[in-house]
Amino acid sequence: MAILLGSIADDYTGASDLANTLTKNGLRTVQTVGIPDPSLALPDVDAVVVSLKIRSVPAADAVTAATSAEQWLRLRGASHVLYKICSTFDSTDAGNIGPVTEALSQAAGGGIVLVTPAFPETGRTVYLGHLFVGGQPLNESPLKDHPLNPMHDADLVRVLTRQSHGAVGLIDLTAIAAGPCAVKARLEALRAAGVTAAIADAIFEQDLETLGEIALETPVSTGASGLGLGLARALVRSGRISSGGTAPADVIRPVGGLSAIVAGSCSKATLRQLEVAERSMPVLRLDPERLLAGPDEIAAAISWAGDRIAAGPIVVAASAAPETVARLQSLYGRDASGHAIETATSIIAAELVARGVRRLVVAGGETSGAAVDRLAIPAFLIGPEIAAGVPVLRTVGNAQGDMLLALKSGNFGGEDFFAAALAMMH
Repeated sequence: MAILLGSIADDYTGASDLANTLTKNGLRTVQTVGIPDPSLALPDVDAVVVSLKIRSVPAADAVTAATSAEQWLRLRGASHVLYKICSTFDSTDAGNIGPVTEALSQAAGGGIVLVTPAFPETGRTVYLGHLFVGGQPLNESPLKDHPLNPMHDADLVRVLTRQSHGAVGLIDLTAIAAGPCAVKARLEALRAAGVTAAIADAIFEQDLETLGEIALETPVSTGASGLGLGLARALVRSGRISSGGTAPADVIRPVGGLSAIVAGSCSKATLRQLEVAERSMPVLRLDPERLLAGPDEIAAAISWAGDRIAAGPIVVAASAAPETVARLQSLYGRDASGHAIETATSIIAAELVARGVRRLVVAGGETSGAAVDRLAIPAFLIGPEIAAGVPVLRTVGNAQGDMLLALKSGNFGGEDFFAAALAMMH
């Protein structure tokens, strides 16, 4: 299997978002969970998105995992590798976007890397190097308060500089609007000045198409799914994409079994989605403090779900309001509290699958990663889109048999997302 485009995603929901974008824009795509075992037979595709869980791990660990994935993708024909990051660019001053970007560039022979988290379809735009969410600067938007990596600076040149060894420059909207030749000239000028990464403005999809065309000529780029859109369209225009493969509608063939939702995200969007879900299905809200105290809360949740799940979909949620999260983090530490919730929700998800759940919705990037890891699902095919950035996924090579999943980033989806997702999973 020779692939045209490789990608390394820093979390599982972001990987699904990107795989969905590539599929919608003409690329046959498969999402793997980590580097696949050699025994796993993958379908013939144009693009592979390797899902990693490196968004919030120590930078050195992220670099090790990402460079291993890059090597695997190169050996399978990928001439370009996109490091897929969140469209909110959330990371600490220690990384991980800068260190991973530099490591991937060095592995590919060096040069300047184009970087943009812009994705206008989901309200993320970049202007003069500043990231906006729905028209608000990132540091003034509700998305600034990520529980692990809060973002209080919208100036991405400044953010990336703090976590990079090399210099960071800017390709502004004036150059991008002037077209590919102007972007190439700006990149060359930055490279000649010793710049190793360039934040690129993007307001419209046309800007992403220009950036995708330029990025495709380089070995590495870093960005959100919007840059994936630009890369996919550039590949299609090049005539290198063949037709055929699995159609998205084929992915949602019925799997039978029971349905459940597990939520760990504390975003405003997920909290509202849980409120709406309570109108139509049983919802158990876990006590985060009790989760940190021991296994009793997990056992009680599994018992509660076991009594109800045969009658229809159920929801188990460890999601909490921002003030509750802040209090827990101050008492137990950010890493310990986050790890406890991820562990609890993954155990509950696995127990639900053991009891017959074959249609599973998971809300939250870290929550999704922990659940998929515990379930040991090796790969996914990409199905129809439930909401912007969230497709239905069908397992490949899964020991539990065929399952349909939706892995939702906390901030994605409308208020009726959970019911809409289950409605698409026959």
